[in-house]
Amino acid sequence: MTNQNLKQLRDRIDEINLQMLELLNERTAIVELVGREKDKQGLKKYDPIREHQILESLKAKNNGPMTDEMMVHIFKEIFKLSVKLQEDNSQKGLLVSRKNKAHDTVIDVQGDLVGGDVQTLIFGPCSVESKEQMELVAKNLADKGLKYIRGGAFKPRTSPYDFQGLGVEGLKIMSETAKKYGLRVVSEIMDAKDLEEALPYLDVVQIGARNMQNFSLLKAVGQIDKPVLLKRGLSATIEEFINAAEYITMHGNPNVMLCERGIRTYEKATRNTLDISAVPILKQETHLPVFVDITHSTGRKDILLPIAKAALAVGADGIMAEVHPNPCVALSDAAQQMSLEEFDDFYKNLSK
Repeated sequence: MTNQNLKQLRDRIDEINLQMLELLNERTAIVELVGREKDKQGLKKYDPIREHQILESLKAKNNGPMTDEMMVHIFKEIFKLSVKLQEDNSQKGLLVSRKNKAHDTVIDVQGDLVGGDVQTLIFGPCSVESKEQMELVAKNLADKGLKYIRGGAFKPRTSPYDFQGLGVEGLKIMSETAKKYGLRVVSEIMDAKDLEEALPYLDVVQIGARNMQNFSLLKAVGQIDKPVLLKRGLSATIEEFINAAEYITMHGNPNVMLCERGIRTYEKATRNTLDISAVPILKQETHLPVFVDITHSTGRKDILLPIAKAALAVGADGIMAEVHPNPCVALSDAAQQMSLEEFDDFYKNLSK
């Protein structure tokens, strides 16, 4: 073969490459349109049945000299990249996505900033039980210079016979005590119908794990002007967790905090299994502040300190834990709440 012949062949390859490039770009544009339609219909991006049908059709029409094996390899790479493009476009479209907003969201809670370079600590009893109980906890927190108190007034319990909380009366008790000691109130709301009455007593509305996909509640808190702390569902994937946050932001409330609180697995050594990897993933995929509930994720007081340090080390914006003046007589989660003495020791060693 002469150099002239080689040049002619290469020139022809270059022409075909340009034609292929034009066709691939046209195909990519259609792939993006298909991705948008899938989003509208709630369909998964990858469809193995559709892929198999396409490959079988191409094999039937492949007249060579390219082998079926070569052809399948090429088209599988095209399919893989097409699915990746659709997934990336879907993420880019989310209001909570890091691709949509590069810098961290910092939330102002009554003059205190959550997120960014600040680590926020939230402590308090599992349930609001009495004025005396909340007084003791609030004073302890304020003496340490802490700014938040948590406590359940509406309690979603596994057993219908367990203590269900004091309701709005519990919120009033916590709010009065918090104001006395300059603390901000974090408490869970279970039902959208309770929001209007509860809001005057709350600084941060918590959505618990069992309500992560209570979509009517998510839409309702999306329309309030107070921050929302959203806990990950018991068996929720990270994608489902992020989409739950999107429900809130798309209805007008950008002030959402995420909270990893452990997921249900086969492991019985802890109450739940803390997905510590979720923290950096959520920080990478979203711009929202991320907390870790070290009490519910473990259910064990003996490992709270190392778990708290691990959470902060991997980038959590804050941690939550339960503290009770006398856990032995607590009306809920008695075994996993720290006493005030245990909390003093925990807090002293947290920064070491």
